[in-house]
Amino acid sequence: MAASYGATAKAFHWLTVLGIVIVVPLGIAMLNVGPGETQNSLFDLHRSVGFVIFVLAAARLLWRLSHPPPPLPADLPGWQQAAALATHWVLYALLFTVPVLGWLGSSYFGAAVSVFGLFTLPVPVAQDRAVAETVLAFHVWGVITLGALVALHMGAALHHHFVRRDDVLARMLPGRHGAPERSTRHPTA
Repeated sequence: MAASYGATAKAFHWLTVLGIVIVVPLGIAMLNVGPGETQNSLFDLHRSVGFVIFVLAAARLLWRLSHPPPPLPADLPGWQQAAALATHWVLYALLFTVPVLGWLGSSYFGAAVSVFGLFTLPVPVAQDRAVAETVLAFHVWGVITLGALVALHMGAALHHHFVRRDDVLARMLPGRHGAPERSTRHPTA
């Protein structure tokens, strides 16, 4: 039986999933309601959750760099191991890139990003609606790409569980206990 992910890694994973499950429908809804207070509130909530996803991705990446994941099954073909590794790193890249593009697109549009009304992100660029449309188009394509990779990731996890009948999916499920989380750093570092 392969070692399970630790509680912290699982929390980062499932909180990120929750964020995506919330932010994508908000994005769709905000573009499909008419202008007004409801749309403004949806935009604010969408941007706030996007900021949380960015922070989670940063914390998650720092955690992963010091707490490597359990190894994949030894009998997994090399190309599948490479594909899994590449997919994970592209997912990380998109978890950073998509929120940054949303923030920049909002900034170019002239809309400040307030995070749950607690603070406002700086506006790093001058207003330019033409650039905003381009940046936000890249934001949307990033979301579509992220969605496709999440579907691939889910499909691979289900393949491991139902076809290969190995432990790859089970080790990320809540409640599964494995080896305790340890840093790769030397204990005196």
